[in-house]
Amino acid sequence: MNDPLAEVLDGQRQADLQKAARALLKEPLLTADGPHADEYRLVRRHAAELRDWFERNVGWTLRTDADAARLRKTPGTLTDATHPAREAARSALPFTRRRYVLLCLALAALERGESQVALGRLAEQVVLAAADPELVSAGITFTLERRDERLDLAAVVRLLLRFGVLRRVAGDEDAYVSGSGDVLYDVRRRVLAGMPASLRGPSLVEAEGFDERLTEMTAWTVLDTDELRFRAIRWKLTRVLLDDPVLYYDDLTDDELAYLTRQRGFITARINELTGLVPEIRAEGIAMADPMDDLTDVRMPEQGTHGHVTLLLAGHLAQASGPVEPGELESRVRELAVEHAGFWSKSAREPGAESGLVEQAVAKLVALGLAERTERGVVPRPALARYAVGEPVVREPGRHRRAPATTVPPTRAAQPVQPTEPGQPAHPPQPAQPVQDER
Repeated sequence: MNDPLAEVLDGQRQADLQKAARALLKEPLLTADGPHADEYRLVRRHAAELRDWFERNVGWTLRTDADAARLRKTPGTLTDATHPAREAARSALPFTRRRYVLLCLALAALERGESQVALGRLAEQVVLAAADPELVSAGITFTLERRDERLDLAAVVRLLLRFGVLRRVAGDEDAYVSGSGDVLYDVRRRVLAGMPASLRGPSLVEAEGFDERLTEMTAWTVLDTDELRFRAIRWKLTRVLLDDPVLYYDDLTDDELAYLTRQRGFITARINELTGLVPEIRAEGIAMADPMDDLTDVRMPEQGTHGHVTLLLAGHLAQASGPVEPGELESRVRELAVEHAGFWSKSAREPGAESGLVEQAVAKLVALGLAERTERGVVPRPALARYAVGEPVVREPGRHRRAPATTVPPTRAAQPVQPTEPGQPAHPPQPAQPVQDER
């Protein structure tokens, strides 16, 4: 006989495990006293099972201690620049090249420093490190002589505060930027030690080119056997399905596509079991839809003027048969600004605003795998077909009339749906039976 209590307890354990896994995918660094302290405790409780799953299926390591839980993630696509670090402020502006360099220099200075540090002292150490001839020759300068440089350092420090690497003791970054004060921080050394996610230290990398160095820093081992090659392929495919909105078959090598064809059911079933993501399988690729609608850093549809512009341009691009030049999109935004003047913000209706609106919309569509930039213009990708606007007929007793078409929710942050509107892929998800894993 089945024990009802045992079933309830097992269901609760599985729900807690799934919540812990999703927390790590959203925030790979969880601290014991941070905003996600409850999730941190769940991760520690299920650390052994989580560690085994991530190491086996994606090659990511999980480290937990009394201060933090750190999932060292390696992306499936190393060249994807659509999800940058962002300011820990309402503006959430993406980090610039100089801010990334300052972040690395600040981490190096903190690693060599004491358990407490003042922002002014940290700035002095960063200035000394930035004088390295190789950085200067690469065009990186940092002297603290300009206000924008102090703003960059303050943005780096606020990001480290959000991560839990630093804890503010006294002072305020704004006062430092204006030159009217300083800030004192505690340095949480164990959290700091968990920041690097590369498998190999940069000083041990011998490659010269950027892409080659990045590959060498993230490579697990030499792939000299079929077993290791199959494992590397499985890791890459699972990473893409976990991290990216959609996996396109056209982006895979022949070996990767052949492996996915055989192992699709096994891989998607494993992801579904751990995270609750549901596979949507189409003729062009696979997306893991999120019924809980929170496992994403880029949302669409989204409220506000920018969200509306993005949705409308998505519908326009979905109707295109080829590349669309930015000028055409800007022209379309000018038309939409007149049509929706009563709903858009005043700044979005001003002359010249269309360029920024188009750039922001296209950046979001590219980050979601719905479009790509080319020399000829913006090219819609297959998943964008779900935003194609048709002309549905609303049937009422005694008469027919046309009604405005609606759009289907996005792939990642939505319930899985079957494509039924014109322009959508006509291939429903195919049943995928798990097969024996090739390890």
